[in-house]
Amino acid sequence: MKILFIGDIVGKPGREAIRILLPKLVKRHKIDLSIANGENAAGGSGLTPKLVEELFSFGLDMLTSGDHIWKRKEILEVIDSELRVLRPENYPKGAPGRGYGLIRTKKGKSVGVINLEGRVFMSTIDCPFKCAKSAVEELKEKTRIILVDMHAEATSEKIALGWFLDGLVSAVLGTHTHVQTADERILPRGTAYITDLGMTGPYDSVIGRRPEQILARFLTQMPVRFEMASENVQLHGVVLDIDEESGKARSIERIQEKLE
Repeated sequence: MKILFIGDIVGKPGREAIRILLPKLVKRHKIDLSIANGENAAGGSGLTPKLVEELFSFGLDMLTSGDHIWKRKEILEVIDSELRVLRPENYPKGAPGRGYGLIRTKKGKSVGVINLEGRVFMSTIDCPFKCAKSAVEELKEKTRIILVDMHAEATSEKIALGWFLDGLVSAVLGTHTHVQTADERILPRGTAYITDLGMTGPYDSVIGRRPEQILARFLTQMPVRFEMASENVQLHGVVLDIDEESGKARSIERIQEKLE
């Protein structure tokens, strides 16, 4: 099974990259399932029901998220009802939405997806390791193919989760930092891993924002309104080849596709 997992979609440039580049990648790599982190699709921070509908119309099958999922209050209109939109599983009990679920390919194969958020340099929420283990145990009853989006700041926390889940899931894929890492690998027990998928949006930027505004903030420490950059739009992510019988990863390939 071929699965395309796309890094954080940032603003309108990122959405445009999905619209134009996703069909080409699906055809080129013979993709069975396309998933993306969509928490920054609305102006660079947040997600709205309208954009959820738009992204699915472009061909995505599921959206994961992270700490910015709550930035646009409109998302509360669909977070409980739309099963294809996930928020991190390790938010406390009572938070709206769900952190893991199943999605089916066009051929009817079930794939489990778990969304987690890190705690190092981020909010003090529930333990992602314990929540991951619980979600895996439930999903294992329905499928052997399980993907994990670990939305976290610290590289060490992401790598630790990869080793923790090695052999239990098909892939552990990091998001949040918007910079694609070059450490893709298959761990000893068959789990594909990468510390960060990267960003789908304007590459000539500071993680999606106009460089001069970010520089002004660093140099003066004064409040600055951050606006979307627009140059050199790219789609970043990975293509996974997963064995359907064992759920183990055969390969993980980094993708960096430029929007011309």
